[in-house]
Amino acid sequence: MEIYFVRHGKTQWNLEQRFQGGQGDSKLLPESLADIEKLGRYLQGKHFKAVYASPLDRARMTAQGLIGAAGIRLPLHIDERLREMNLGKLEGMKYAEAEKLYPQEIDNFWHHPDKYDNTVVEGESYEHAMARGLDFGREMAEKYPKDSDKVLVVSHGAVLSAIMGALLGYDLANLRQNGVIYNTSVSVLASQEKGPAFKLVKWSDVTPLEHKMSETDGL
Repeated sequence: MEIYFVRHGKTQWNLEQRFQGGQGDSKLLPESLADIEKLGRYLQGKHFKAVYASPLDRARMTAQGLIGAAGIRLPLHIDERLREMNLGKLEGMKYAEAEKLYPQEIDNFWHHPDKYDNTVVEGESYEHAMARGLDFGREMAEKYPKDSDKVLVVSHGAVLSAIMGALLGYDLANLRQNGVIYNTSVSVLASQEKGPAFKLVKWSDVTPLEHKMSETDGL
């Protein structure tokens, strides 16, 4: 089976370069709605077996937009395991301010997940996010075991790195080795041996959006 992992559309907080974790939320930008429409048209005819999304509005609304644009006639399942990582004190804080207050942990969060100390900001650990992601991915592989089965999932940047890294068997230090996950991008993982392991098919593909990515599209 294949899981199509989509990051939510770009929000006002993305544009303002603010941390937007599992507690904070921001509205989708008008231009992101056009990107969601484009990605939805790209996903037409994929014959998905199910659609899942994080409970946060930015992910839920992205999923609903994709369902409409792709003509998917399936209910949207909300799954708590897809919620963005809890970033504690960083929620809503601008990146520049956070880097001044917590320089080491911000660098570790982006570049050295194995050294990130979540207790400093009173947030969630990468290990915890990986565990819930692994649980979700394995459940999907069990529910939809056929090679032709496809599942659409809408979630968030940081937790998608954790979820997909866990399913691909990456260790913590290499969790972010594949780079940025852009807003409204699609990444595809395919299960092997009915789910114990996954392989990478596509990472953060934005070609359906038909425009260049800006710096804030990857924040």
